[in-house]
Amino acid sequence: MKKIVYVILEQWADWELAYISSAVNMLGGGKIENKIASLTKDAVTSIGGIKCLPDYDLQSTPADYDALILIGGMSWRSDNALLVKPLIEGCIKGGKVLGAICDACRFIGSLGFLNNAKHTANDLNELMQYAAYTNAQGFVPRQAVSDNYIVTANGTAALEFAKEILKALFIADDEQIKDWYDFHKLGFYTAAMPKM
Repeated sequence: MKKIVYVILEQWADWELAYISSAVNMLGGGKIENKIASLTKDAVTSIGGIKCLPDYDLQSTPADYDALILIGGMSWRSDNALLVKPLIEGCIKGGKVLGAICDACRFIGSLGFLNNAKHTANDLNELMQYAAYTNAQGFVPRQAVSDNYIVTANGTAALEFAKEILKALFIADDEQIKDWYDFHKLGFYTAAMPKM
């Protein structure tokens, strides 16, 4: 059984987690575990006021996951966010999928984790302000980019991010993923009904 660990911090972007976790569950046929990690096991409140009780704190997060997904939000610029760095290092060292969306892209870029992959983020100019970021030539101005086990997306790309995560983890075949994406992107009356 595959396992995805989503890292959330206070003021996490609930809609970014909702698309990925529901798509993984639906298309994965219940064969993928969705787990939440945060700084502590205390409830973490989203931008929308939703409280989530993490499965793990940073110390108890297991290493037997297939993807580590950093959900965007308003706290990736806090000093506490730096506590997540060892998890990211373990993910990359283990050759696992690392996902980051919205300000989590800026966070991993500021630590140099985007230097060996094509990527996107909210703002290239902001990334270039960090000494550890040295890969402006690898920046791709698209909604979501997947390269070298790293999936990134800007803050308006929750659906595109979910699609790239689904593909990176081989959750379903390309046609099923496209059907799921088109249904949610184009709407009920425009897209063909997905075959799930």
